[in-house]
Amino acid sequence: MKITFFGTQPYDRESFDRVNESYGFEFNYHRSHLNSKNTALAQGADAVCIFVNDTADAATIRSLAAMDVKLIALRCAGFNNVDLKAAAEYDIPVVRVPAYSPHAVAEHAVTLMLALNRKVHRAYWRTRDGNFSLHGLLGFDMYGKTAGIVGTGKIARELIRILKGFGMEVLAYDIFPDPKYAEEARIKYVSLDELYQRSDIISLHCPLTDETRYMIDGVAIGKMKPGVVLINTGRGQLIHTEALIEGLKEKKIGAAGLDVYEEEAAYFYEDTSDRIMDDDVLARLLSFNNVVMTSHQGFFTREALDNIAHTTLQNINDFAERRKLQNEVRAEPEKAMN
Repeated sequence: MKITFFGTQPYDRESFDRVNESYGFEFNYHRSHLNSKNTALAQGADAVCIFVNDTADAATIRSLAAMDVKLIALRCAGFNNVDLKAAAEYDIPVVRVPAYSPHAVAEHAVTLMLALNRKVHRAYWRTRDGNFSLHGLLGFDMYGKTAGIVGTGKIARELIRILKGFGMEVLAYDIFPDPKYAEEARIKYVSLDELYQRSDIISLHCPLTDETRYMIDGVAIGKMKPGVVLINTGRGQLIHTEALIEGLKEKKIGAAGLDVYEEEAAYFYEDTSDRIMDDDVLARLLSFNNVVMTSHQGFFTREALDNIAHTTLQNINDFAERRKLQNEVRAEPEKAMN
């Protein structure tokens, strides 16, 4: 099979080329992100492989179908950038990587929590400039604090295991709570309102759906404890960014750790340091010294990259061999927070 990759970086090529030694597919890599204007790059391909910042909307899928592209393979877990109804209409299956390394994302969420709490990012720049004062670097003990985890899928459960090791109380919310898991992990499922009201740290681990889009808005922030630390390693549009900025300005949000941003496609995974930032909202967000933003790198470990390549190519091989697609996603809306 011939596969055209979009939105690739050198590390993608390295991992996929290595894993492809077991499959023997023909690859064509492109750095540009897939959209309706550059589908010609997929001419002659049997499948396209895309990532989080590629756009497979109805117009794009229509064009791919006209070129006889037979499969859309996501090398990520999220699929909100694909019009699944259009894919079904043109009979193009969509497959994804549902889990690549829950440890990687969970550990990154903890990294953001600790960096913000102990002001590591500020101390780093100070000491490089010869400033070893402690003013403004006061943190708090994680032990005994309450963490609110939204969604209790694989990543969240790994994060909960880590936070329990700190001696934290964990509150969780999920549309479909798992009482057996709660008993085993010694956590408590509560309503979103209670989670907002009681948590010292809130971490988001749910998919982006119509129900979860902008779930963290002005109303939700108003229910939170003053000084709450908010962590998002999931999807950017879980948080209404302008509402977050207001929460930061009003000191309601004590700190925010963001590995995602709702308009990240224009910036993330690219070096834009040589041009003026024209996203005023992003620029304002980056101006806060109690915000740490990373470039959607929670997944970015050697183990995760290898797992992504293995699962993606196995998905494509299953399609080529006409086997059941274990990781296919369909047009039915996903309701569960996982």
